Amino acid sequence: MKITVQKSVIENILIHAGPFLEKKDTSQITSHVYLNANNSKLTLKATDYEIGFYVSTDNVDIIEDGMVTANGKKFLDIVKILKDGNINLEVIQDTLHISQGSSNFKLPTFAYDEFPEFPSYEGKPPISIESHTLIESLKKITPAIDTNNPKFELNGALIDIKSDAINFVSTDTRRLAVVTLANNTENELSIIIPKKAIVEIQKLFFDNIELYYDETNLIIHSEQYTFFTKLINGKFPEYSRIIPKETTYNLLLPKAAMIDALKQITTISLDVKISFLEDTITFESLSDDNIEAKTQMHFSTNFSEKFSIAINSRYLLDFLNAINSSEFTIGLNEGNLPFILRDENFITVVMPIVI
Repeated sequence: MKITVQKSVIENILIHAGPFLEKKDTSQITSHVYLNANNSKLTLKATDYEIGFYVSTDNVDIIEDGMVTANGKKFLDIVKILKDGNINLEVIQDTLHISQGSSNFKLPTFAYDEFPEFPSYEGKPPISIESHTLIESLKKITPAIDTNNPKFELNGALIDIKSDAINFVSTDTRRLAVVTLANNTENELSIIIPKKAIVEIQKLFFDNIELYYDETNLIIHSEQYTFFTKLINGKFPEYSRIIPKETTYNLLLPKAAMIDALKQITTISLDVKISFLEDTITFESLSDDNIEAKTQMHFSTNFSEKFSIAINSRYLLDFLNAINSSEFTIGLNEGNLPFILRDENFITVVMPIVI
């Protein structure tokens, strides 16, 4: 293989490939990127077996076709320190030579034919979700996905496609986030996507994507990238049972004022007690230390008696930062029961702190 490519082109590709590489064990071929120069195109692949990334560019001058692998991190480090302009890549005796002007680098390679196979989307059943809607929905529920939970299914988000609705769902056992879209289909489907994959999907894709699936993989294809992730094999909790069927008290609250009050309290404590009085809402820190934060906002609640809830403020702030509306609804029953935060088709059910 022998090619010449602009620094900006190869650097951008390698940056996007970074999250898909094996980081800890550089003896694994999955710590390498796979390059294939063929038919006037340069193709690059990266995978850690769980998620994978594939990109092609014709913005390259191919002098000699060929394939090679090289450590993705080292490759990027070298490209970053080179100057803007063309970079020469050439394979000589199973070594990748990287050169520009008087600068020369060599990287060892692995056998490229041992690089993991990528699943193909050819012939796979499609999933019909508009790209912008998919990204916005995943963005809203991502904060509620758990991390390192022994119940593997909670370390991902559920896409639950029913005949009349598509639900995007995540939970960390203290809160449940659900985005609901109207739908009309005969094909029902439930898949659980790992959190790491969801984070990368939001970075890579914006418009005009195609989704495909099989029993083990979700594949997303766009004009620029192809991405795959292994699906989580498990049974997601029956989330509909967790959502309160009705709420006794429903308040339409101002988003900006709530964020401002909560941020004042979080300088002292993440745990906050919120008390609803007839014409004010008070916010107090819950801290074992002898430190106190307290503020209030004037708001007509129509509560005749004081009503209090205690929560982890991060749950409320995650919800508020995910919505675009200037107001949201909070639905309450009793102070020690789950309550609902709602904005259009997005809800978060939160378990309060018992005090």
